[in-house]
Amino acid sequence: MRRLITILATLSLVTGMAHADPDFWKHEWTKTNFDKHTIDNWKEILDGGPPKDGIPSIRDPKFRTASSETRISDTEPVMTVEIGNAKPRAYPIRYLTWHEIVNDTVAGVPIAVTFCPLCNSGITFDRRTKHGTLSFGVSGKLRNSDMVMFDRETESWWQQAIGEAIVGDLTGTRLKMLPGWMESWGQFKARNPDGLVMDQPNFSRSYGSNPYAGYDSRSRPMLYNGAMPPHGISPLERVVRVGDRAWPLNRVRKEGGVNEAGVNISWEGGQASALDARVIAEGRDVGTVRVRDKQGRNMVHDVMFAFAFHAFWPDGKWMIGG
Repeated sequence: MRRLITILATLSLVTGMAHADPDFWKHEWTKTNFDKHTIDNWKEILDGGPPKDGIPSIRDPKFRTASSETRISDTEPVMTVEIGNAKPRAYPIRYLTWHEIVNDTVAGVPIAVTFCPLCNSGITFDRRTKHGTLSFGVSGKLRNSDMVMFDRETESWWQQAIGEAIVGDLTGTRLKMLPGWMESWGQFKARNPDGLVMDQPNFSRSYGSNPYAGYDSRSRPMLYNGAMPPHGISPLERVVRVGDRAWPLNRVRKEGGVNEAGVNISWEGGQASALDARVIAEGRDVGTVRVRDKQGRNMVHDVMFAFAFHAFWPDGKWMIGG
């Protein structure tokens, strides 16, 4: 599997660089305005393999009560969203691994729950913008190994890690990030027995398996040719990003949590890595991170790979302690 990932990455890198040209893309992206963009070099954008919508986003998710779900193992990660007085919702990574984006509405707020496996980046966005409410799909493109989303209304391209349109009519528009976190299914279920969990989509996919087996133990990321993180931090080490600061997860875990720069980061074991074993539930324990402010309120954050933080926040601050 690891050798296959390497071969596919190499082939995709060569193909992507050869076709990094809007004139080549226009036959598929007929609505996209390539004259508007923030891209310095089109070779920054690579073909990840699947075409537009080859990874199908979810537009009408179904839910069931947490107490009625029996297919998900307690250690499996889920993306948790809590908005207003609505019942908390869990979006299992076993589904997001294969769909990457779920368009939903919670308490009247249209949201996009996103997960980029190659960056381990899981972020929930408000889909409302000054240009109207958008619906998102997976473009099949990557930049700095991070998913490039697209909106179906204008077919502008959006960088998932930063929530900003980078190509198209909406270039420069930013999505609002919403507080949310990744935790184990067992943790969500224990806290929210009457909560809701996204039901299994009606697609033929190997839900519960990890198509990127061994990925987060690699020495280098796939489809990435940018600079590596400083301070001797491994490119595929997880970091807790809050704004333009990054706390290495190894530090947070070793210290049993950190409280600095107005941020309280806690860690609790019990959550399996989604990018380790062939079966997600059997992945090594990477634990659950919660991030709160001084008043105990949930804060927007992301637990992503170090290389991705360095790529999108090259001047960001590394909270390495000491």
